[in-house]
Formats: sequence, structure tokens, C-alpha cells
Amino acid sequence: MSNDTSFDSSVAGDPLSFAVQARDENVIAMVARAVDRGETMLAYQPVVRTDKPGQVAFYEGLTRVLDGTGRVIPAKQFIETIEETELGRKIDCLALNHGLDALEADPGLRLSINMSARSIGFRSWQDILDRRLRRNETLGERLILEITESSAILMPEIVSNFMTDLQDHGVAFALDDFGAGYTSFRYLRDFYFDILKIDRQFIEGIHRDVDNQILTQALVGIGQHFEMFTVAEGVEDAADAAFLAKTGIDCIQGYYFGAPQIAPHPHGYIARPKRA
Repeated sequence: MSNDTSFDSSVAGDPLSFAVQARDENVIAMVARAVDRGETMLAYQPVVRTDKPGQVAFYEGLTRVLDGTGRVIPAKQFIETIEETELGRKIDCLALNHGLDALEADPGLRLSINMSARSIGFRSWQDILDRRLRRNETLGERLILEITESSAILMPEIVSNFMTDLQDHGVAFALDDFGAGYTSFRYLRDFYFDILKIDRQFIEGIHRDVDNQILTQALVGIGQHFEMFTVAEGVEDAADAAFLAKTGIDCIQGYYFGAPQIAPHPHGYIARPKRA
């Protein structure tokens, strides 16, 4: 009898399930190869202040890997597949290392790095963070760790204690994709996030969508109540940017102000976009 257990017999006879399993296995193999070869990097997207268009509040470092042909693959194409695996923790380790390297190389840079709450208990990830912060205390003052809402609520007490410890060292925390999952406002009170990032599903086309206008204004109000810095994600045109600036939101992020680039723009400024 074969010892190969990679094939799930439960999907036999179900072409769709078989195709999904095969796709996931291909994704995992692609990411594992990139990790083993060190073919990972960050792309930097500016988060721009609404009160001073063109001035960058901070950059988000977005994970990228290279596939077998050398193509750059963004995290959104693989992160859900590997999120609950050890490979997901390794990607978090590499992203953290890349981000801390960038902060060390540029003393004027402020940068956010995505992480899963599952990485809090991963020894290698914690060792990287502890070692690098001890070596250079200024890194913590310029580091923002982004945790998705869905990830944070899996282990609220662990996340809350982790945040408290690192905030004492100057590290800030952003609640990513707020509103995308099953929101529990109790966690906003318990976690003390510094930054609230409103999910792009409420932002795209907001200038003409009354429902999203009301929802976004409510989310901004929640952020202000809890004294959190608010960011709108996924801003792609001038009309949406103009509407958001009137809501009192602090910052805007999206392709309208800048696509992710391999290196952040020097001095924290970008060209002011033309208004359509």
C-alpha cells in the first residue's frame, strides 16, 4: 500500500473539490519554493494624509513572492491558502525581517507590516522581533503591526496582552480590514488598537453609494470615539478621495495615490495626484 497521503479520497468523484485541492497544493508548493530560495520581498504602498495630500503618514509593506517563472505574486493570491499552516508563519517571519531591514536602512521611514495573530506564539517570529528591537530601540517607534479583524478575534486575550507589551516599546498596531468580518465592537474597547483601517468593500465607489457613505461615516465615528487613527483602504479615483476627505478620515490608501513599489518614495512625499 502506498504511504502517499497527500490525496484526499473524500474529493474523489467531485471534480470541483479535486480542482480546488489541486490548486491549493500548487499554491503551497509555489510559496514553499520561494521561501526556501529566499525569493520574497516587500512592496511599499503609501498611506497619505487627507489634511496634507501628497504627504505620506506611513507605508504599508506588502508581501510578494516570486513564482517559478520569476513573476511577482502578491500575498492576496496565496495568503488564505497558507494562513493556517507553518508556511504562513514563515512568510510572517520573512515579512517582519524585510520590514525591520527597511526601517534600519532609512531612519525617516515609518512602516506597517502584516501579521497573523497565529504568529504571536511562533518562536521564530517572536525571536526576530525581540532581537531586532533590542539591537535598535528606534525600530519599535516606527513599526506598525497590522492584524486583520478575523485573525485578532480568534485569540483576543493573547492578542491584547501581546499588544500591551509591545506598545510599551513604542510599537503601534493597526486593525486591518475593519468591517470585513464578524465585527465585535467589544474587542475595540479591549484591544486598544492605534489605527483602524476600513475595508475597501465600503470604500470603492463611495462617492455615489449612499449606503456605503453612511456605513463608512459610522466606522469613522467609531474610530474617533476610541481615539484611533482612521485609514480608508482601496481608494482608486479622485471622486472617492474627495468624498473621504470630507468625512474626517485621517488617511487614504489606494492606487489613486500610489501602487505598491519595491522601494518607498524618499522623504515621505509623493506627487499630488491630478484631480479628475
